[in-house]
Amino acid sequence: MKEEEIATLYNQARNWVIEAGTLVRDNLHIPLTIDTKSNANDLVTQVDQEVEYFFVSKIKKHYPHHFLLSEEGYGDREVDEKGIIWVVDPIDGTKNFVHQKKCFAISVGIYMDGVGEIGFIYDVMNYQMYSAKRNGGAFKNNKSLPALSSHKSLETAMLCMNHHWLMKNRLVDESYIAQLVRRVRGTRAYGSAALAFTALAEGSIDAYMTMRLEPWDMAAGRILINEVGGKLTNIVGEDIAPFEKSSVLLCHPAIHQEVLNHYLIPSRQKKI
Repeated sequence: MKEEEIATLYNQARNWVIEAGTLVRDNLHIPLTIDTKSNANDLVTQVDQEVEYFFVSKIKKHYPHHFLLSEEGYGDREVDEKGIIWVVDPIDGTKNFVHQKKCFAISVGIYMDGVGEIGFIYDVMNYQMYSAKRNGGAFKNNKSLPALSSHKSLETAMLCMNHHWLMKNRLVDESYIAQLVRRVRGTRAYGSAALAFTALAEGSIDAYMTMRLEPWDMAAGRILINEVGGKLTNIVGEDIAPFEKSSVLLCHPAIHQEVLNHYLIPSRQKKI
């Protein structure tokens, strides 16, 4: 795809994300139909479905040969990685949307032949648009985000994680994670993977750990993070393929290896 075609695609996608944000805000206070998916805490509302259908209708009308990978079931059942794939999370942070009416985002990543080219994360209620193009930089409301600094210590780091890491679980020994929590400056939990990616990209946090993300949870975020120099792997230090679900360790590059070597890999070895 030529540079001008990518620019056109970028502008079209950005407009659709903004339009989808308006759709969400317009439906924010209507009575919600709340269903569950994999478990009682995995929520979906009619607004999630309407926003996803909005993207499906736009993409299939304007780009009928593109594929769509999405959360709520309106996307393609089979996608060809050697094509153009839109990876869409219509509302990332549905529990926040249901219970708080804030702290959720629309996430759209566009991949070409398996490579992330364009990413948007829209913090709907704060009207904050995070965007990135491969090798074109990362932006917040059109203001460039600087590359992450070359120095960072764990003692001054803010860590984003949920409480499951400190409970008995099948992935790690929670006692090691407790040591990590005691060492860092503080912890936070956003309830939205997409917003955790934006927080690390702009330096509000320095590490984000989660036990499992789906491709649409991180499709746009990984493009954003690449442009500011963040480090993204699974919790054993392996690269994550663009369309697979995985555990996630997202870090400022200066502390990634230390978190991995001192707290995650040893805790897994002890667990096994």
